[in-house]
Amino acid sequence: MWLALAIVGVSLLIYCIKNALGSCGPNPFMVDTREPLKPMVHNRKEKNKVLKQGFLPSKIPENLDAIVIGSGVGGLGLAVILAKVGKKVLVLEQHDRAGGCCHTFTEKGFEFDVGIHYIGDLMDHKPFRCLVDQLTNGQLQWEPLENPFDHVVIGPPENRRHYPIYSGRKRFLEELKKCFPGEEAAIDEYMRLALKTARGVWVLAILKQLPAFLAELLIRSGLIRYVSAFFKMAPRSVTEVVNGLTENKDLRAVFAYIFGTYGNIPKDGSFAMHSILVTHYLYGGWYPKGGASEIAYHMIPIIEKAGGAVLVRAPVNRILFNDAREACGVSVMKGQEEVHIHAPMVISNAGIFNTYQQLLPKELQAMPAIQRQLSMMKHGEGGLSIFVGLNGTKEELGLKADNYWIFSENNFNELCIKYRDSDREESAKNIPLLFVASPSAKDPTWEERMPGKSTLTLVSFAKYEWFEEWKDDKPTNRASDYKELKQAFMETTLQTVLDNFPKITRDKVEFIDAGTPITNTHYIAAPKGEMYGADHSVDRFNPQLWANLRPQTPLKNLYLTGQDVFLCGFAGALAGALSCGSTILHRNLHLDAIMLAKKTKFCVDGSKGD
Repeated sequence: MWLALAIVGVSLLIYCIKNALGSCGPNPFMVDTREPLKPMVHNRKEKNKVLKQGFLPSKIPENLDAIVIGSGVGGLGLAVILAKVGKKVLVLEQHDRAGGCCHTFTEKGFEFDVGIHYIGDLMDHKPFRCLVDQLTNGQLQWEPLENPFDHVVIGPPENRRHYPIYSGRKRFLEELKKCFPGEEAAIDEYMRLALKTARGVWVLAILKQLPAFLAELLIRSGLIRYVSAFFKMAPRSVTEVVNGLTENKDLRAVFAYIFGTYGNIPKDGSFAMHSILVTHYLYGGWYPKGGASEIAYHMIPIIEKAGGAVLVRAPVNRILFNDAREACGVSVMKGQEEVHIHAPMVISNAGIFNTYQQLLPKELQAMPAIQRQLSMMKHGEGGLSIFVGLNGTKEELGLKADNYWIFSENNFNELCIKYRDSDREESAKNIPLLFVASPSAKDPTWEERMPGKSTLTLVSFAKYEWFEEWKDDKPTNRASDYKELKQAFMETTLQTVLDNFPKITRDKVEFIDAGTPITNTHYIAAPKGEMYGADHSVDRFNPQLWANLRPQTPLKNLYLTGQDVFLCGFAGALAGALSCGSTILHRNLHLDAIMLAKKTKFCVDGSKGD
């Protein structure tokens, strides 16, 4: 045991020194590339010149260094990283606009976001904020949410309990203790466990970069649990941990409420994953000024400046391989014709299932190494989004820059299982969880852009199978029974809003529509309508999976980026881009981003970084 520990310790030390010295590839974070803020562009036509550049063979840059499939933030982030070291990258997007889950759309004069509701950990000069600033050259601006930024609402109207969630570690604890007198010890222990577990998240990035033999030694010896607290807590469910802290069912619910941000009910979700989200939002949430489309809008010019391009309406139908089974390009469908585009490397941000099951030739899909990775992953939960356009300002409607997590009761596991296992018509009437937020209230530029109007985004989960029979219909003209089912879900969610927001009345609703799992399949190519990619249950955090599923696939010159290679959400997808970039450039970009954050903080205030 001690000999093994010594061997691993020395090997890790050598590995860390090597990466700290940065002796391999170029460093995209060598210098601070932030520029003075330019005036914001609100004109939709001007923005579309960047976000909606349609695919034509004549627009393909010559002598490409890489092709990225998918323009979600994991793909765009990786393309920017490569562009910053002089690589010419082509990003191909099947939708009619760039951004993936960061895109926005407009209906009946209302603009809606589809996946960016709030982002955490964006304090100035923190590593994550530094990373986002570098990937947008400092042009992406963020607006903090209210404090409290989240509200947990439990129970029916006649017995509703409201628990505000405040930002700031001290304030979070103080306010929660006010709500639950006598539970101080449980609240303190919950925070201690979350912080300790989340601090060990670095091991996830290391496992994907360590030499395979060393990663295997760490796992097989059991030392992985001693190296980091993350994998010690990973096998434990959220329910197991919080039920061990308190008997108070409402407090258990408040501890667990944020499970909706990764898509697993508390009994299935890993406390390690949960701890990452708790700490990610510990100091509140932020929203991009100008809306979610600002993210892609400020990334694309960096890719273009290096000679690359981001082209939409460019559905990749297969990855091309040479006789040596090396990825050498992609095929894009242009009408009924295939356009072949070649590059020395192909990077997929399309998700592991799309990449392996849809884009590889059958003989390569059958490779044992590919099948092993697929066997370790499961599809995530299907997403349901309701978009509501309202007549009235945020003041008139009582809307703020915050979020409401509304639950029909505190027994989350039982309610969600019943919802999932009931027939679809019954489930449409009994939605156990609804996330409610107002993008218009969060965006300080909204009133200038769309005066007198407001929007709500409502989010829950829905089974893909409930809607699967209509998946081949045209999205704009699905059958009447599909529309009736959608209407049932919309009516239930709208009533929940009316019950919780007294200033919103039915006559204020000018527009309402729903995005179901098959909507997600069409617009963001989610195979089963997933919001968060592959499943994030306890099984996802098996160390063997983390060591085996790497950015470098079993096929030479084919790489994976984004949330399936790391974690879900905006931050998780960018972490996937960092891991992929680390593999391609042969250096630890996670560490490089941290070092730049420390450097920029020192330059601003003369102090050492946190």
